[in-house]
Amino acid sequence: MDALTALHERVSVTRLVGPAPTQDQREALFRAALRAPDHAWLRPWRFLVIENEGQQRLGDLFAEATLAVSPDMDPDALERLRRKPERAPLLIVAIASHRQHPKVPDWEQDMSCAVAVGNMLVAAHAMGLGAVWRTGTMATHEIVCSGLGLAENERIVAFLYVGHPGGPVKNLPELSTEAFFQSWPG
Repeated sequence: MDALTALHERVSVTRLVGPAPTQDQREALFRAALRAPDHAWLRPWRFLVIENEGQQRLGDLFAEATLAVSPDMDPDALERLRRKPERAPLLIVAIASHRQHPKVPDWEQDMSCAVAVGNMLVAAHAMGLGAVWRTGTMATHEIVCSGLGLAENERIVAFLYVGHPGGPVKNLPELSTEAFFQSWPG
């Protein structure tokens, strides 16, 4: 698939099944991430690749974090939350890892990490994989961040779920570029 087709047709795929991406597909995803714009070549990101037992352990962290806030949570709801990291055969946690630089603020480094995630989404689509970017309250919860080994200068930008589409992929409506792009006369 050519680059423009991948960019124009990519959609989030929420129902994902195995098998997990092959080693070659993973390498292509990872290389796409590393091409994100990066002011001053700080490489202000790192990624955790989580599957199998790691997903179960992350689910345990989600449950622990939730119980810290809602100790009386319904057991069935807690079990659904615990299984969220298993919604795809592969989970990539994108972490903005801020570097001190006089010209590159933290927010710009967060955006660089976000573009890396976007690059992986498009690359996954181009290879016939499905992927969805999720965050939610677990992305900022201290128990989850600590459990994943984040340092004080780091934050989770995305939980990127990757697999194969587990059913029909939704078609999104075409948007009119004129609705979003206007000439500015100065």
